[in-house]
Amino acid sequence: MRKNILITGGAGNIGGSLARRLVSNPEYNIVIVDNLSTGKINKLPNDDYKNWKFIKADVNDFNDIAPIIISGNFDYIFHYAAVVGVQRTLNNPKLVLNDIEGIKNILDLAKNTDVKRVFYSSSSEVYGEPVEIPQREETTPLNSRLPYAIVKNIGEAFCRTYKKEFGLKYTIFRFFNTYGPLQSKDFVISRFIDRAINNDDLIIYGDGSQTRTFCYIDDNLDFTEVVIGKDLCVNDVVNVGSDIEVKIIDLAKLVKNVTNSQSKIVHQQPLKEGDMSRRKPDNTIMKSILNRELIQLENGIHRTYQFIKKEIEDNHSQITG
Repeated sequence: MRKNILITGGAGNIGGSLARRLVSNPEYNIVIVDNLSTGKINKLPNDDYKNWKFIKADVNDFNDIAPIIISGNFDYIFHYAAVVGVQRTLNNPKLVLNDIEGIKNILDLAKNTDVKRVFYSSSSEVYGEPVEIPQREETTPLNSRLPYAIVKNIGEAFCRTYKKEFGLKYTIFRFFNTYGPLQSKDFVISRFIDRAINNDDLIIYGDGSQTRTFCYIDDNLDFTEVVIGKDLCVNDVVNVGSDIEVKIIDLAKLVKNVTNSQSKIVHQQPLKEGDMSRRKPDNTIMKSILNRELIQLENGIHRTYQFIKKEIEDNHSQITG
């Protein structure tokens, strides 16, 4: 019997990539929801697959999302819809806070329609400035005061509460900078690659000594597939990301090298908020489930670069052809 799966935010980077991966499994029937405020239609799966459909809807509007879930008979819901991007979330805090309504809507509808489990996309941002490195799911304090991180933390609390109150199972994924071909230019790797292709300056805020870890999308998706297929991480929170730290200045140099770009690295004033000094997860659970090492950063950047380069070439051919 086919499993019915709903993916909210399914026209975004991780949601769209997940939809593209899951439709290749004929045992899944996928419904994708996105309001297209930042998502793009071209991130949806290939029309060659017949086991999916897209519905433009806003999960923050109960009247918009309720008919979809009530009629969908969903086994799993991946709630990935959210306002994302450092600058966007800093500039639109009220828009970010509205996402609390979407979380409530999804959980209320899920617990009333026999959904087996809700997968919730949290973020490394919940950790704020590092209290300990690596950042551990169970022991590291969640100390960020930014609206985006606060909303993610509230979402986690909602998941735990609905399990305790109504028995609704959940899995919380704390994503650490998942990048890949479908990522928008609001994020550092895709922005660097886009600018490097055009030999434009690579802008770094501050001296570039701040560190991040970067997880290639295939690692994220492989992990998610195993979690679904083997029914793992039930009622648990899991860091999903690489444990290899890289300085942003070194990331810029690596992108220049991979793309053979003539771009200059230009430093600007540090961001006033939102640019934490370090990020590094304890990803023991993820690596034990995958049972392999993660894709190296240079390899992932090369794959992403080749995809973006081909997309640019194809667009150019369409225009000139």
